[in-house]
Amino acid sequence: MQRGKGMKFVGDSRVSAERKSNLPKDYSEYPGKTEAFWPDFLLKEWLVGAVFLIGFLCLTVAHEPPLERIADPTDTGYIAIPDWYFLFLYQLLKYSYTSGPYNILGTVVIPGLAFGGLLLAPFIDRGPERRASKRPFATGFMLLAFAGIFYLTWEAVDMHDWDAAAQQGKITAAFEVDKEDEGYQVYANQSCINCHGENLEGGPAAPALVDMEHTVDEIKDIAHNGIGSMPAGQYDGSEEDLDKLAEFLVNLKSE
Repeated sequence: MQRGKGMKFVGDSRVSAERKSNLPKDYSEYPGKTEAFWPDFLLKEWLVGAVFLIGFLCLTVAHEPPLERIADPTDTGYIAIPDWYFLFLYQLLKYSYTSGPYNILGTVVIPGLAFGGLLLAPFIDRGPERRASKRPFATGFMLLAFAGIFYLTWEAVDMHDWDAAAQQGKITAAFEVDKEDEGYQVYANQSCINCHGENLEGGPAAPALVDMEHTVDEIKDIAHNGIGSMPAGQYDGSEEDLDKLAEFLVNLKSE
């Protein structure tokens, strides 16, 4: 049988016979309306991403991350606070109609509507205009969301007791207390342990008593007259026991 005998060859119209260039189309006839995805649009996206990434890396180098002590599940007085980008949700749960019996509104309904609207934004506003002034619906909701997030974040930062939070999360050096010491016995009998902890590590409303810079006389004065949030008259023992307590506290060093 001869090659090609009885066979017909047809061309595929989907395959161009001419070799086309890979260069993007010329959009000069439509100025300001569109642009080539490669390299024009993609290059702009890369530049914006690179600037943001470099700025973020500079912040991480300049500011060390805040670290707290090891989590203690038995510490019921610890006040947890989320990272800054969730502070507006944290603040939302403090209001009357988004907490307590209405907790479902603050945790599911309101955030669900907000993020659901964000997902549906491309389908709700399908106008071809790119200027914000010509898209009042999308622009108005964007500004409303930004104002709400900004206000709630500001309120969360302003209302939070940062000094107490820093104290309760403060990392303290490991320290073994001699609980047989006479000074510690006075410390425990005077109920100091209720606020300052069994190992003098401090608590939400009381500082740690290790590595203090107070002198013996200053400690005795604080025991009688109080200091800061500690009211006066907390000590009701003898002066001899107070001397033992003050000497014990002055000599408490972590190293």
